[in-house]
Amino acid sequence: MPPEKLTAASLLANLGVPSWVPEFTHAPNHQVRFGPGVAMEVGQLVAEMNVQRVLVVTDPGLAATGHLRRIVESLETAGLMVGTFTEVRENPTTHVLDACVAAARRCDAQALIGLGGGSSMDAAKGCNFILTNGGRMQDYWGVGKATLPMLPFIAIPTTAGTGSECQSFALISDSETHAKMACGDKKAAACLALLDPELTLTQPAMVTRLTGIDAMAHALESAVSTKSNEISLAYSLAAFALLAEGFPTVLADPANLLARAQMLLGAALAGVAIENSMLGAAHAAANPLTAQFQVVHGEAVGVMMPRILRCNLLSLEAYRTYQKLAHRIGLQADDLPRWFQELLERAGLPDHLRHWGIGEAHVPALAAEAAQQWTGMFNPVTVVEEDFRKFYLETLSAPPPFSGSSPAHASSH
Repeated sequence: MPPEKLTAASLLANLGVPSWVPEFTHAPNHQVRFGPGVAMEVGQLVAEMNVQRVLVVTDPGLAATGHLRRIVESLETAGLMVGTFTEVRENPTTHVLDACVAAARRCDAQALIGLGGGSSMDAAKGCNFILTNGGRMQDYWGVGKATLPMLPFIAIPTTAGTGSECQSFALISDSETHAKMACGDKKAAACLALLDPELTLTQPAMVTRLTGIDAMAHALESAVSTKSNEISLAYSLAAFALLAEGFPTVLADPANLLARAQMLLGAALAGVAIENSMLGAAHAAANPLTAQFQVVHGEAVGVMMPRILRCNLLSLEAYRTYQKLAHRIGLQADDLPRWFQELLERAGLPDHLRHWGIGEAHVPALAAEAAQQWTGMFNPVTVVEEDFRKFYLETLSAPPPFSGSSPAHASSH
């Protein structure tokens, strides 16, 4: 922790933002406010939206930290009536969503606040779909299927990982089939995101590790997605630079507010990159691990990422983009698989699938499901079921040395 308390202006200056900018607003779809203490402005900001009743959606662990109490106090001081739903679990299911919708109806919510990690924000977004448009979450699987306006949604992240605060998708698991449904609609995006690095200081160490790896994967995958463009790439590059510098520091010094700010801002920028681009095969390979073996998402993405990086180096276009990313940290594109593997080791995360009891007999089912995942369609190197089978088999045991791949025989995808 720096010796003196950081202000919004000094924090942004340390992050390379000009000193005359006390905060920033990114408003193609919504407003983002960033800096220490901005979360406590939520009451005033929501009151300005001309609503009287709000529901705060969070999880039991967050409620226990005191963050929920302070957010509720800010809202009530501004004259708002506040309801709370604190039963969100990781990878929120349709059953959890049903309970959240019931809570919103009980308090006749006119706005929704997602406080916590990606799961809390996803649950609030999912609640918004059903509360305003009716039906079931399954009805909104896909993009743009909500026909009616939605309630104002305010996102207050307390982890630096998903970037959900800057995305219009809700990821909800079907309680019966366990399928992870990506339900996207521009109306579901937060109209206001409050990025307060002070809230992330209370993250448990494992949450810091898992969300950090996830955010890093978002920057790497969005950068080379087939939907990547100049706007999304600018966000991917900026996110990667912040995350790559901040992550080792927060692992060694969890109380370092500047590093926490780098992670929170980096995760949000990676979220904007995803919103304007897409992800890839690492997330496609990770989702079946979560669905079939309950592997935590950050671990699932992390364990698969080095293999996907090595595969994607075979694309000349991806190689060139990876070179831009690697240059930000003084490396070459060929170094990225090993560098990411070393990040996993530094974070103390598993580097092989047998850690979760996964063996060769499980690979065919995993590969078949991975090949059906939406994000895999946007990978820079085309991957099919047989490719995923190879990835999983390679990942069963501790990884071999990653020497990279030469682009000399690469094809352009």
